[in-house]
Amino acid sequence: MQMNKKPWPLRSTHGVRDRINTNPDFQRPAVWSKAQKQLLIDTILRDYDIPKLYWRKVGTKPDIYDVVDGQQRLRAIWEFFDGEFTLPKDADQIDGEDVAGLLYDNLPDDIRMRFDVYALDVVVLEDSDEDEVREMFLRLQNGTSLKAQEKRNAYPGRMRDFVRKASKHKFFESVGFANARFNHDLVAAQLVALELAGGPTNVKNADLNRMYRDHADFDATSSDAKAVSRTLNTLLEIFPEVTPELTRFNVVALYCVVSELMNQYSFQDARQLIHDWFLGFEEQRRINDEKPDDEIDPEWSSYKEKISHSTDAADSIRWRMEFMLRHFVDANPGIETKDNQRAFTQAQRLAVFRRDKGHCQLKIKCDGAKLSWDDWHCDHIIPWTAGGKTTVENAHVACASCNLSKGASQAEA
Repeated sequence: MQMNKKPWPLRSTHGVRDRINTNPDFQRPAVWSKAQKQLLIDTILRDYDIPKLYWRKVGTKPDIYDVVDGQQRLRAIWEFFDGEFTLPKDADQIDGEDVAGLLYDNLPDDIRMRFDVYALDVVVLEDSDEDEVREMFLRLQNGTSLKAQEKRNAYPGRMRDFVRKASKHKFFESVGFANARFNHDLVAAQLVALELAGGPTNVKNADLNRMYRDHADFDATSSDAKAVSRTLNTLLEIFPEVTPELTRFNVVALYCVVSELMNQYSFQDARQLIHDWFLGFEEQRRINDEKPDDEIDPEWSSYKEKISHSTDAADSIRWRMEFMLRHFVDANPGIETKDNQRAFTQAQRLAVFRRDKGHCQLKIKCDGAKLSWDDWHCDHIIPWTAGGKTTVENAHVACASCNLSKGASQAEA
């Protein structure tokens, strides 16, 4: 990699701005406030030094550049040229001239020309590869207020490339949160981490950093990659339009729910069921959130706690997933397990146990005994061996004595 320092007058950068890309894919979006932009312009007009900018030459005849460092400053300069903001209303005079509240076009001629010819110190990188540029970007940002995902977005490696691609999936056009500072990339990275772990896991920044490093050679054709794409495709089928209820915290848990449903249940006709259930689920959450604390249903109170604190921790994600799954199968008791599966899923068992309030429904050897969670059977009402379906509708709570007394041919544990 070669580095050459060249002075660039501000007016010259503005004249060729179409050939200067301020937003290569490792860059964060524009985040400067109006006050920050005004301070930069004031600094330039007073002929103070500003830090060097770094550009990577990516084309010739004519030259084309990607901005490695300095994109916020360039954007502010060009916006001032274009009359998009004024100097501060309380700006001090410059060389005896009033400049407070003025646009570029209204500046005194001498001061405007001073701005035009002010030279930026630009270091141009040539013969550089992607990894070198990303490494330089991270080093140049050291000490700045980059968010964790903005830094990960500049990591080298195939994991970073796969997450970037996943974040562009059309499903993210349906979510209710913007891609401010790479929020879509953050959630996409968390979903990949969940898939690699086979279910709920810690998806905090330190965990995602480790994933990017440990899977730098990630295979985009692997079974995990295909599973991510398949689940995102399914989520898009369920939510084809913008759905404000799809917030950052519940997309992660919902991904786990849909993955589980795809793995364990007959899923062919469940898309509309999931869509309608989820909107109803969120409505129930809002209703409970509006109640006084002492009137909120205890389980909804727990859910509120789980989505308010440590939302990226494995135990929080697992609790939310299981709560949502049970809520879904409770609302849709007729949904069948996949491939005529005999054993009830955990979510089905929870729904049956809660519905029957833990009491034996057979009442052959008992009078409807109250059972503990660790000591009961989830029994098919119509036996599985007789064609009974593995659904919540076709299940009830049974004690061991009653269930086994049905006879060896019908015993169901």
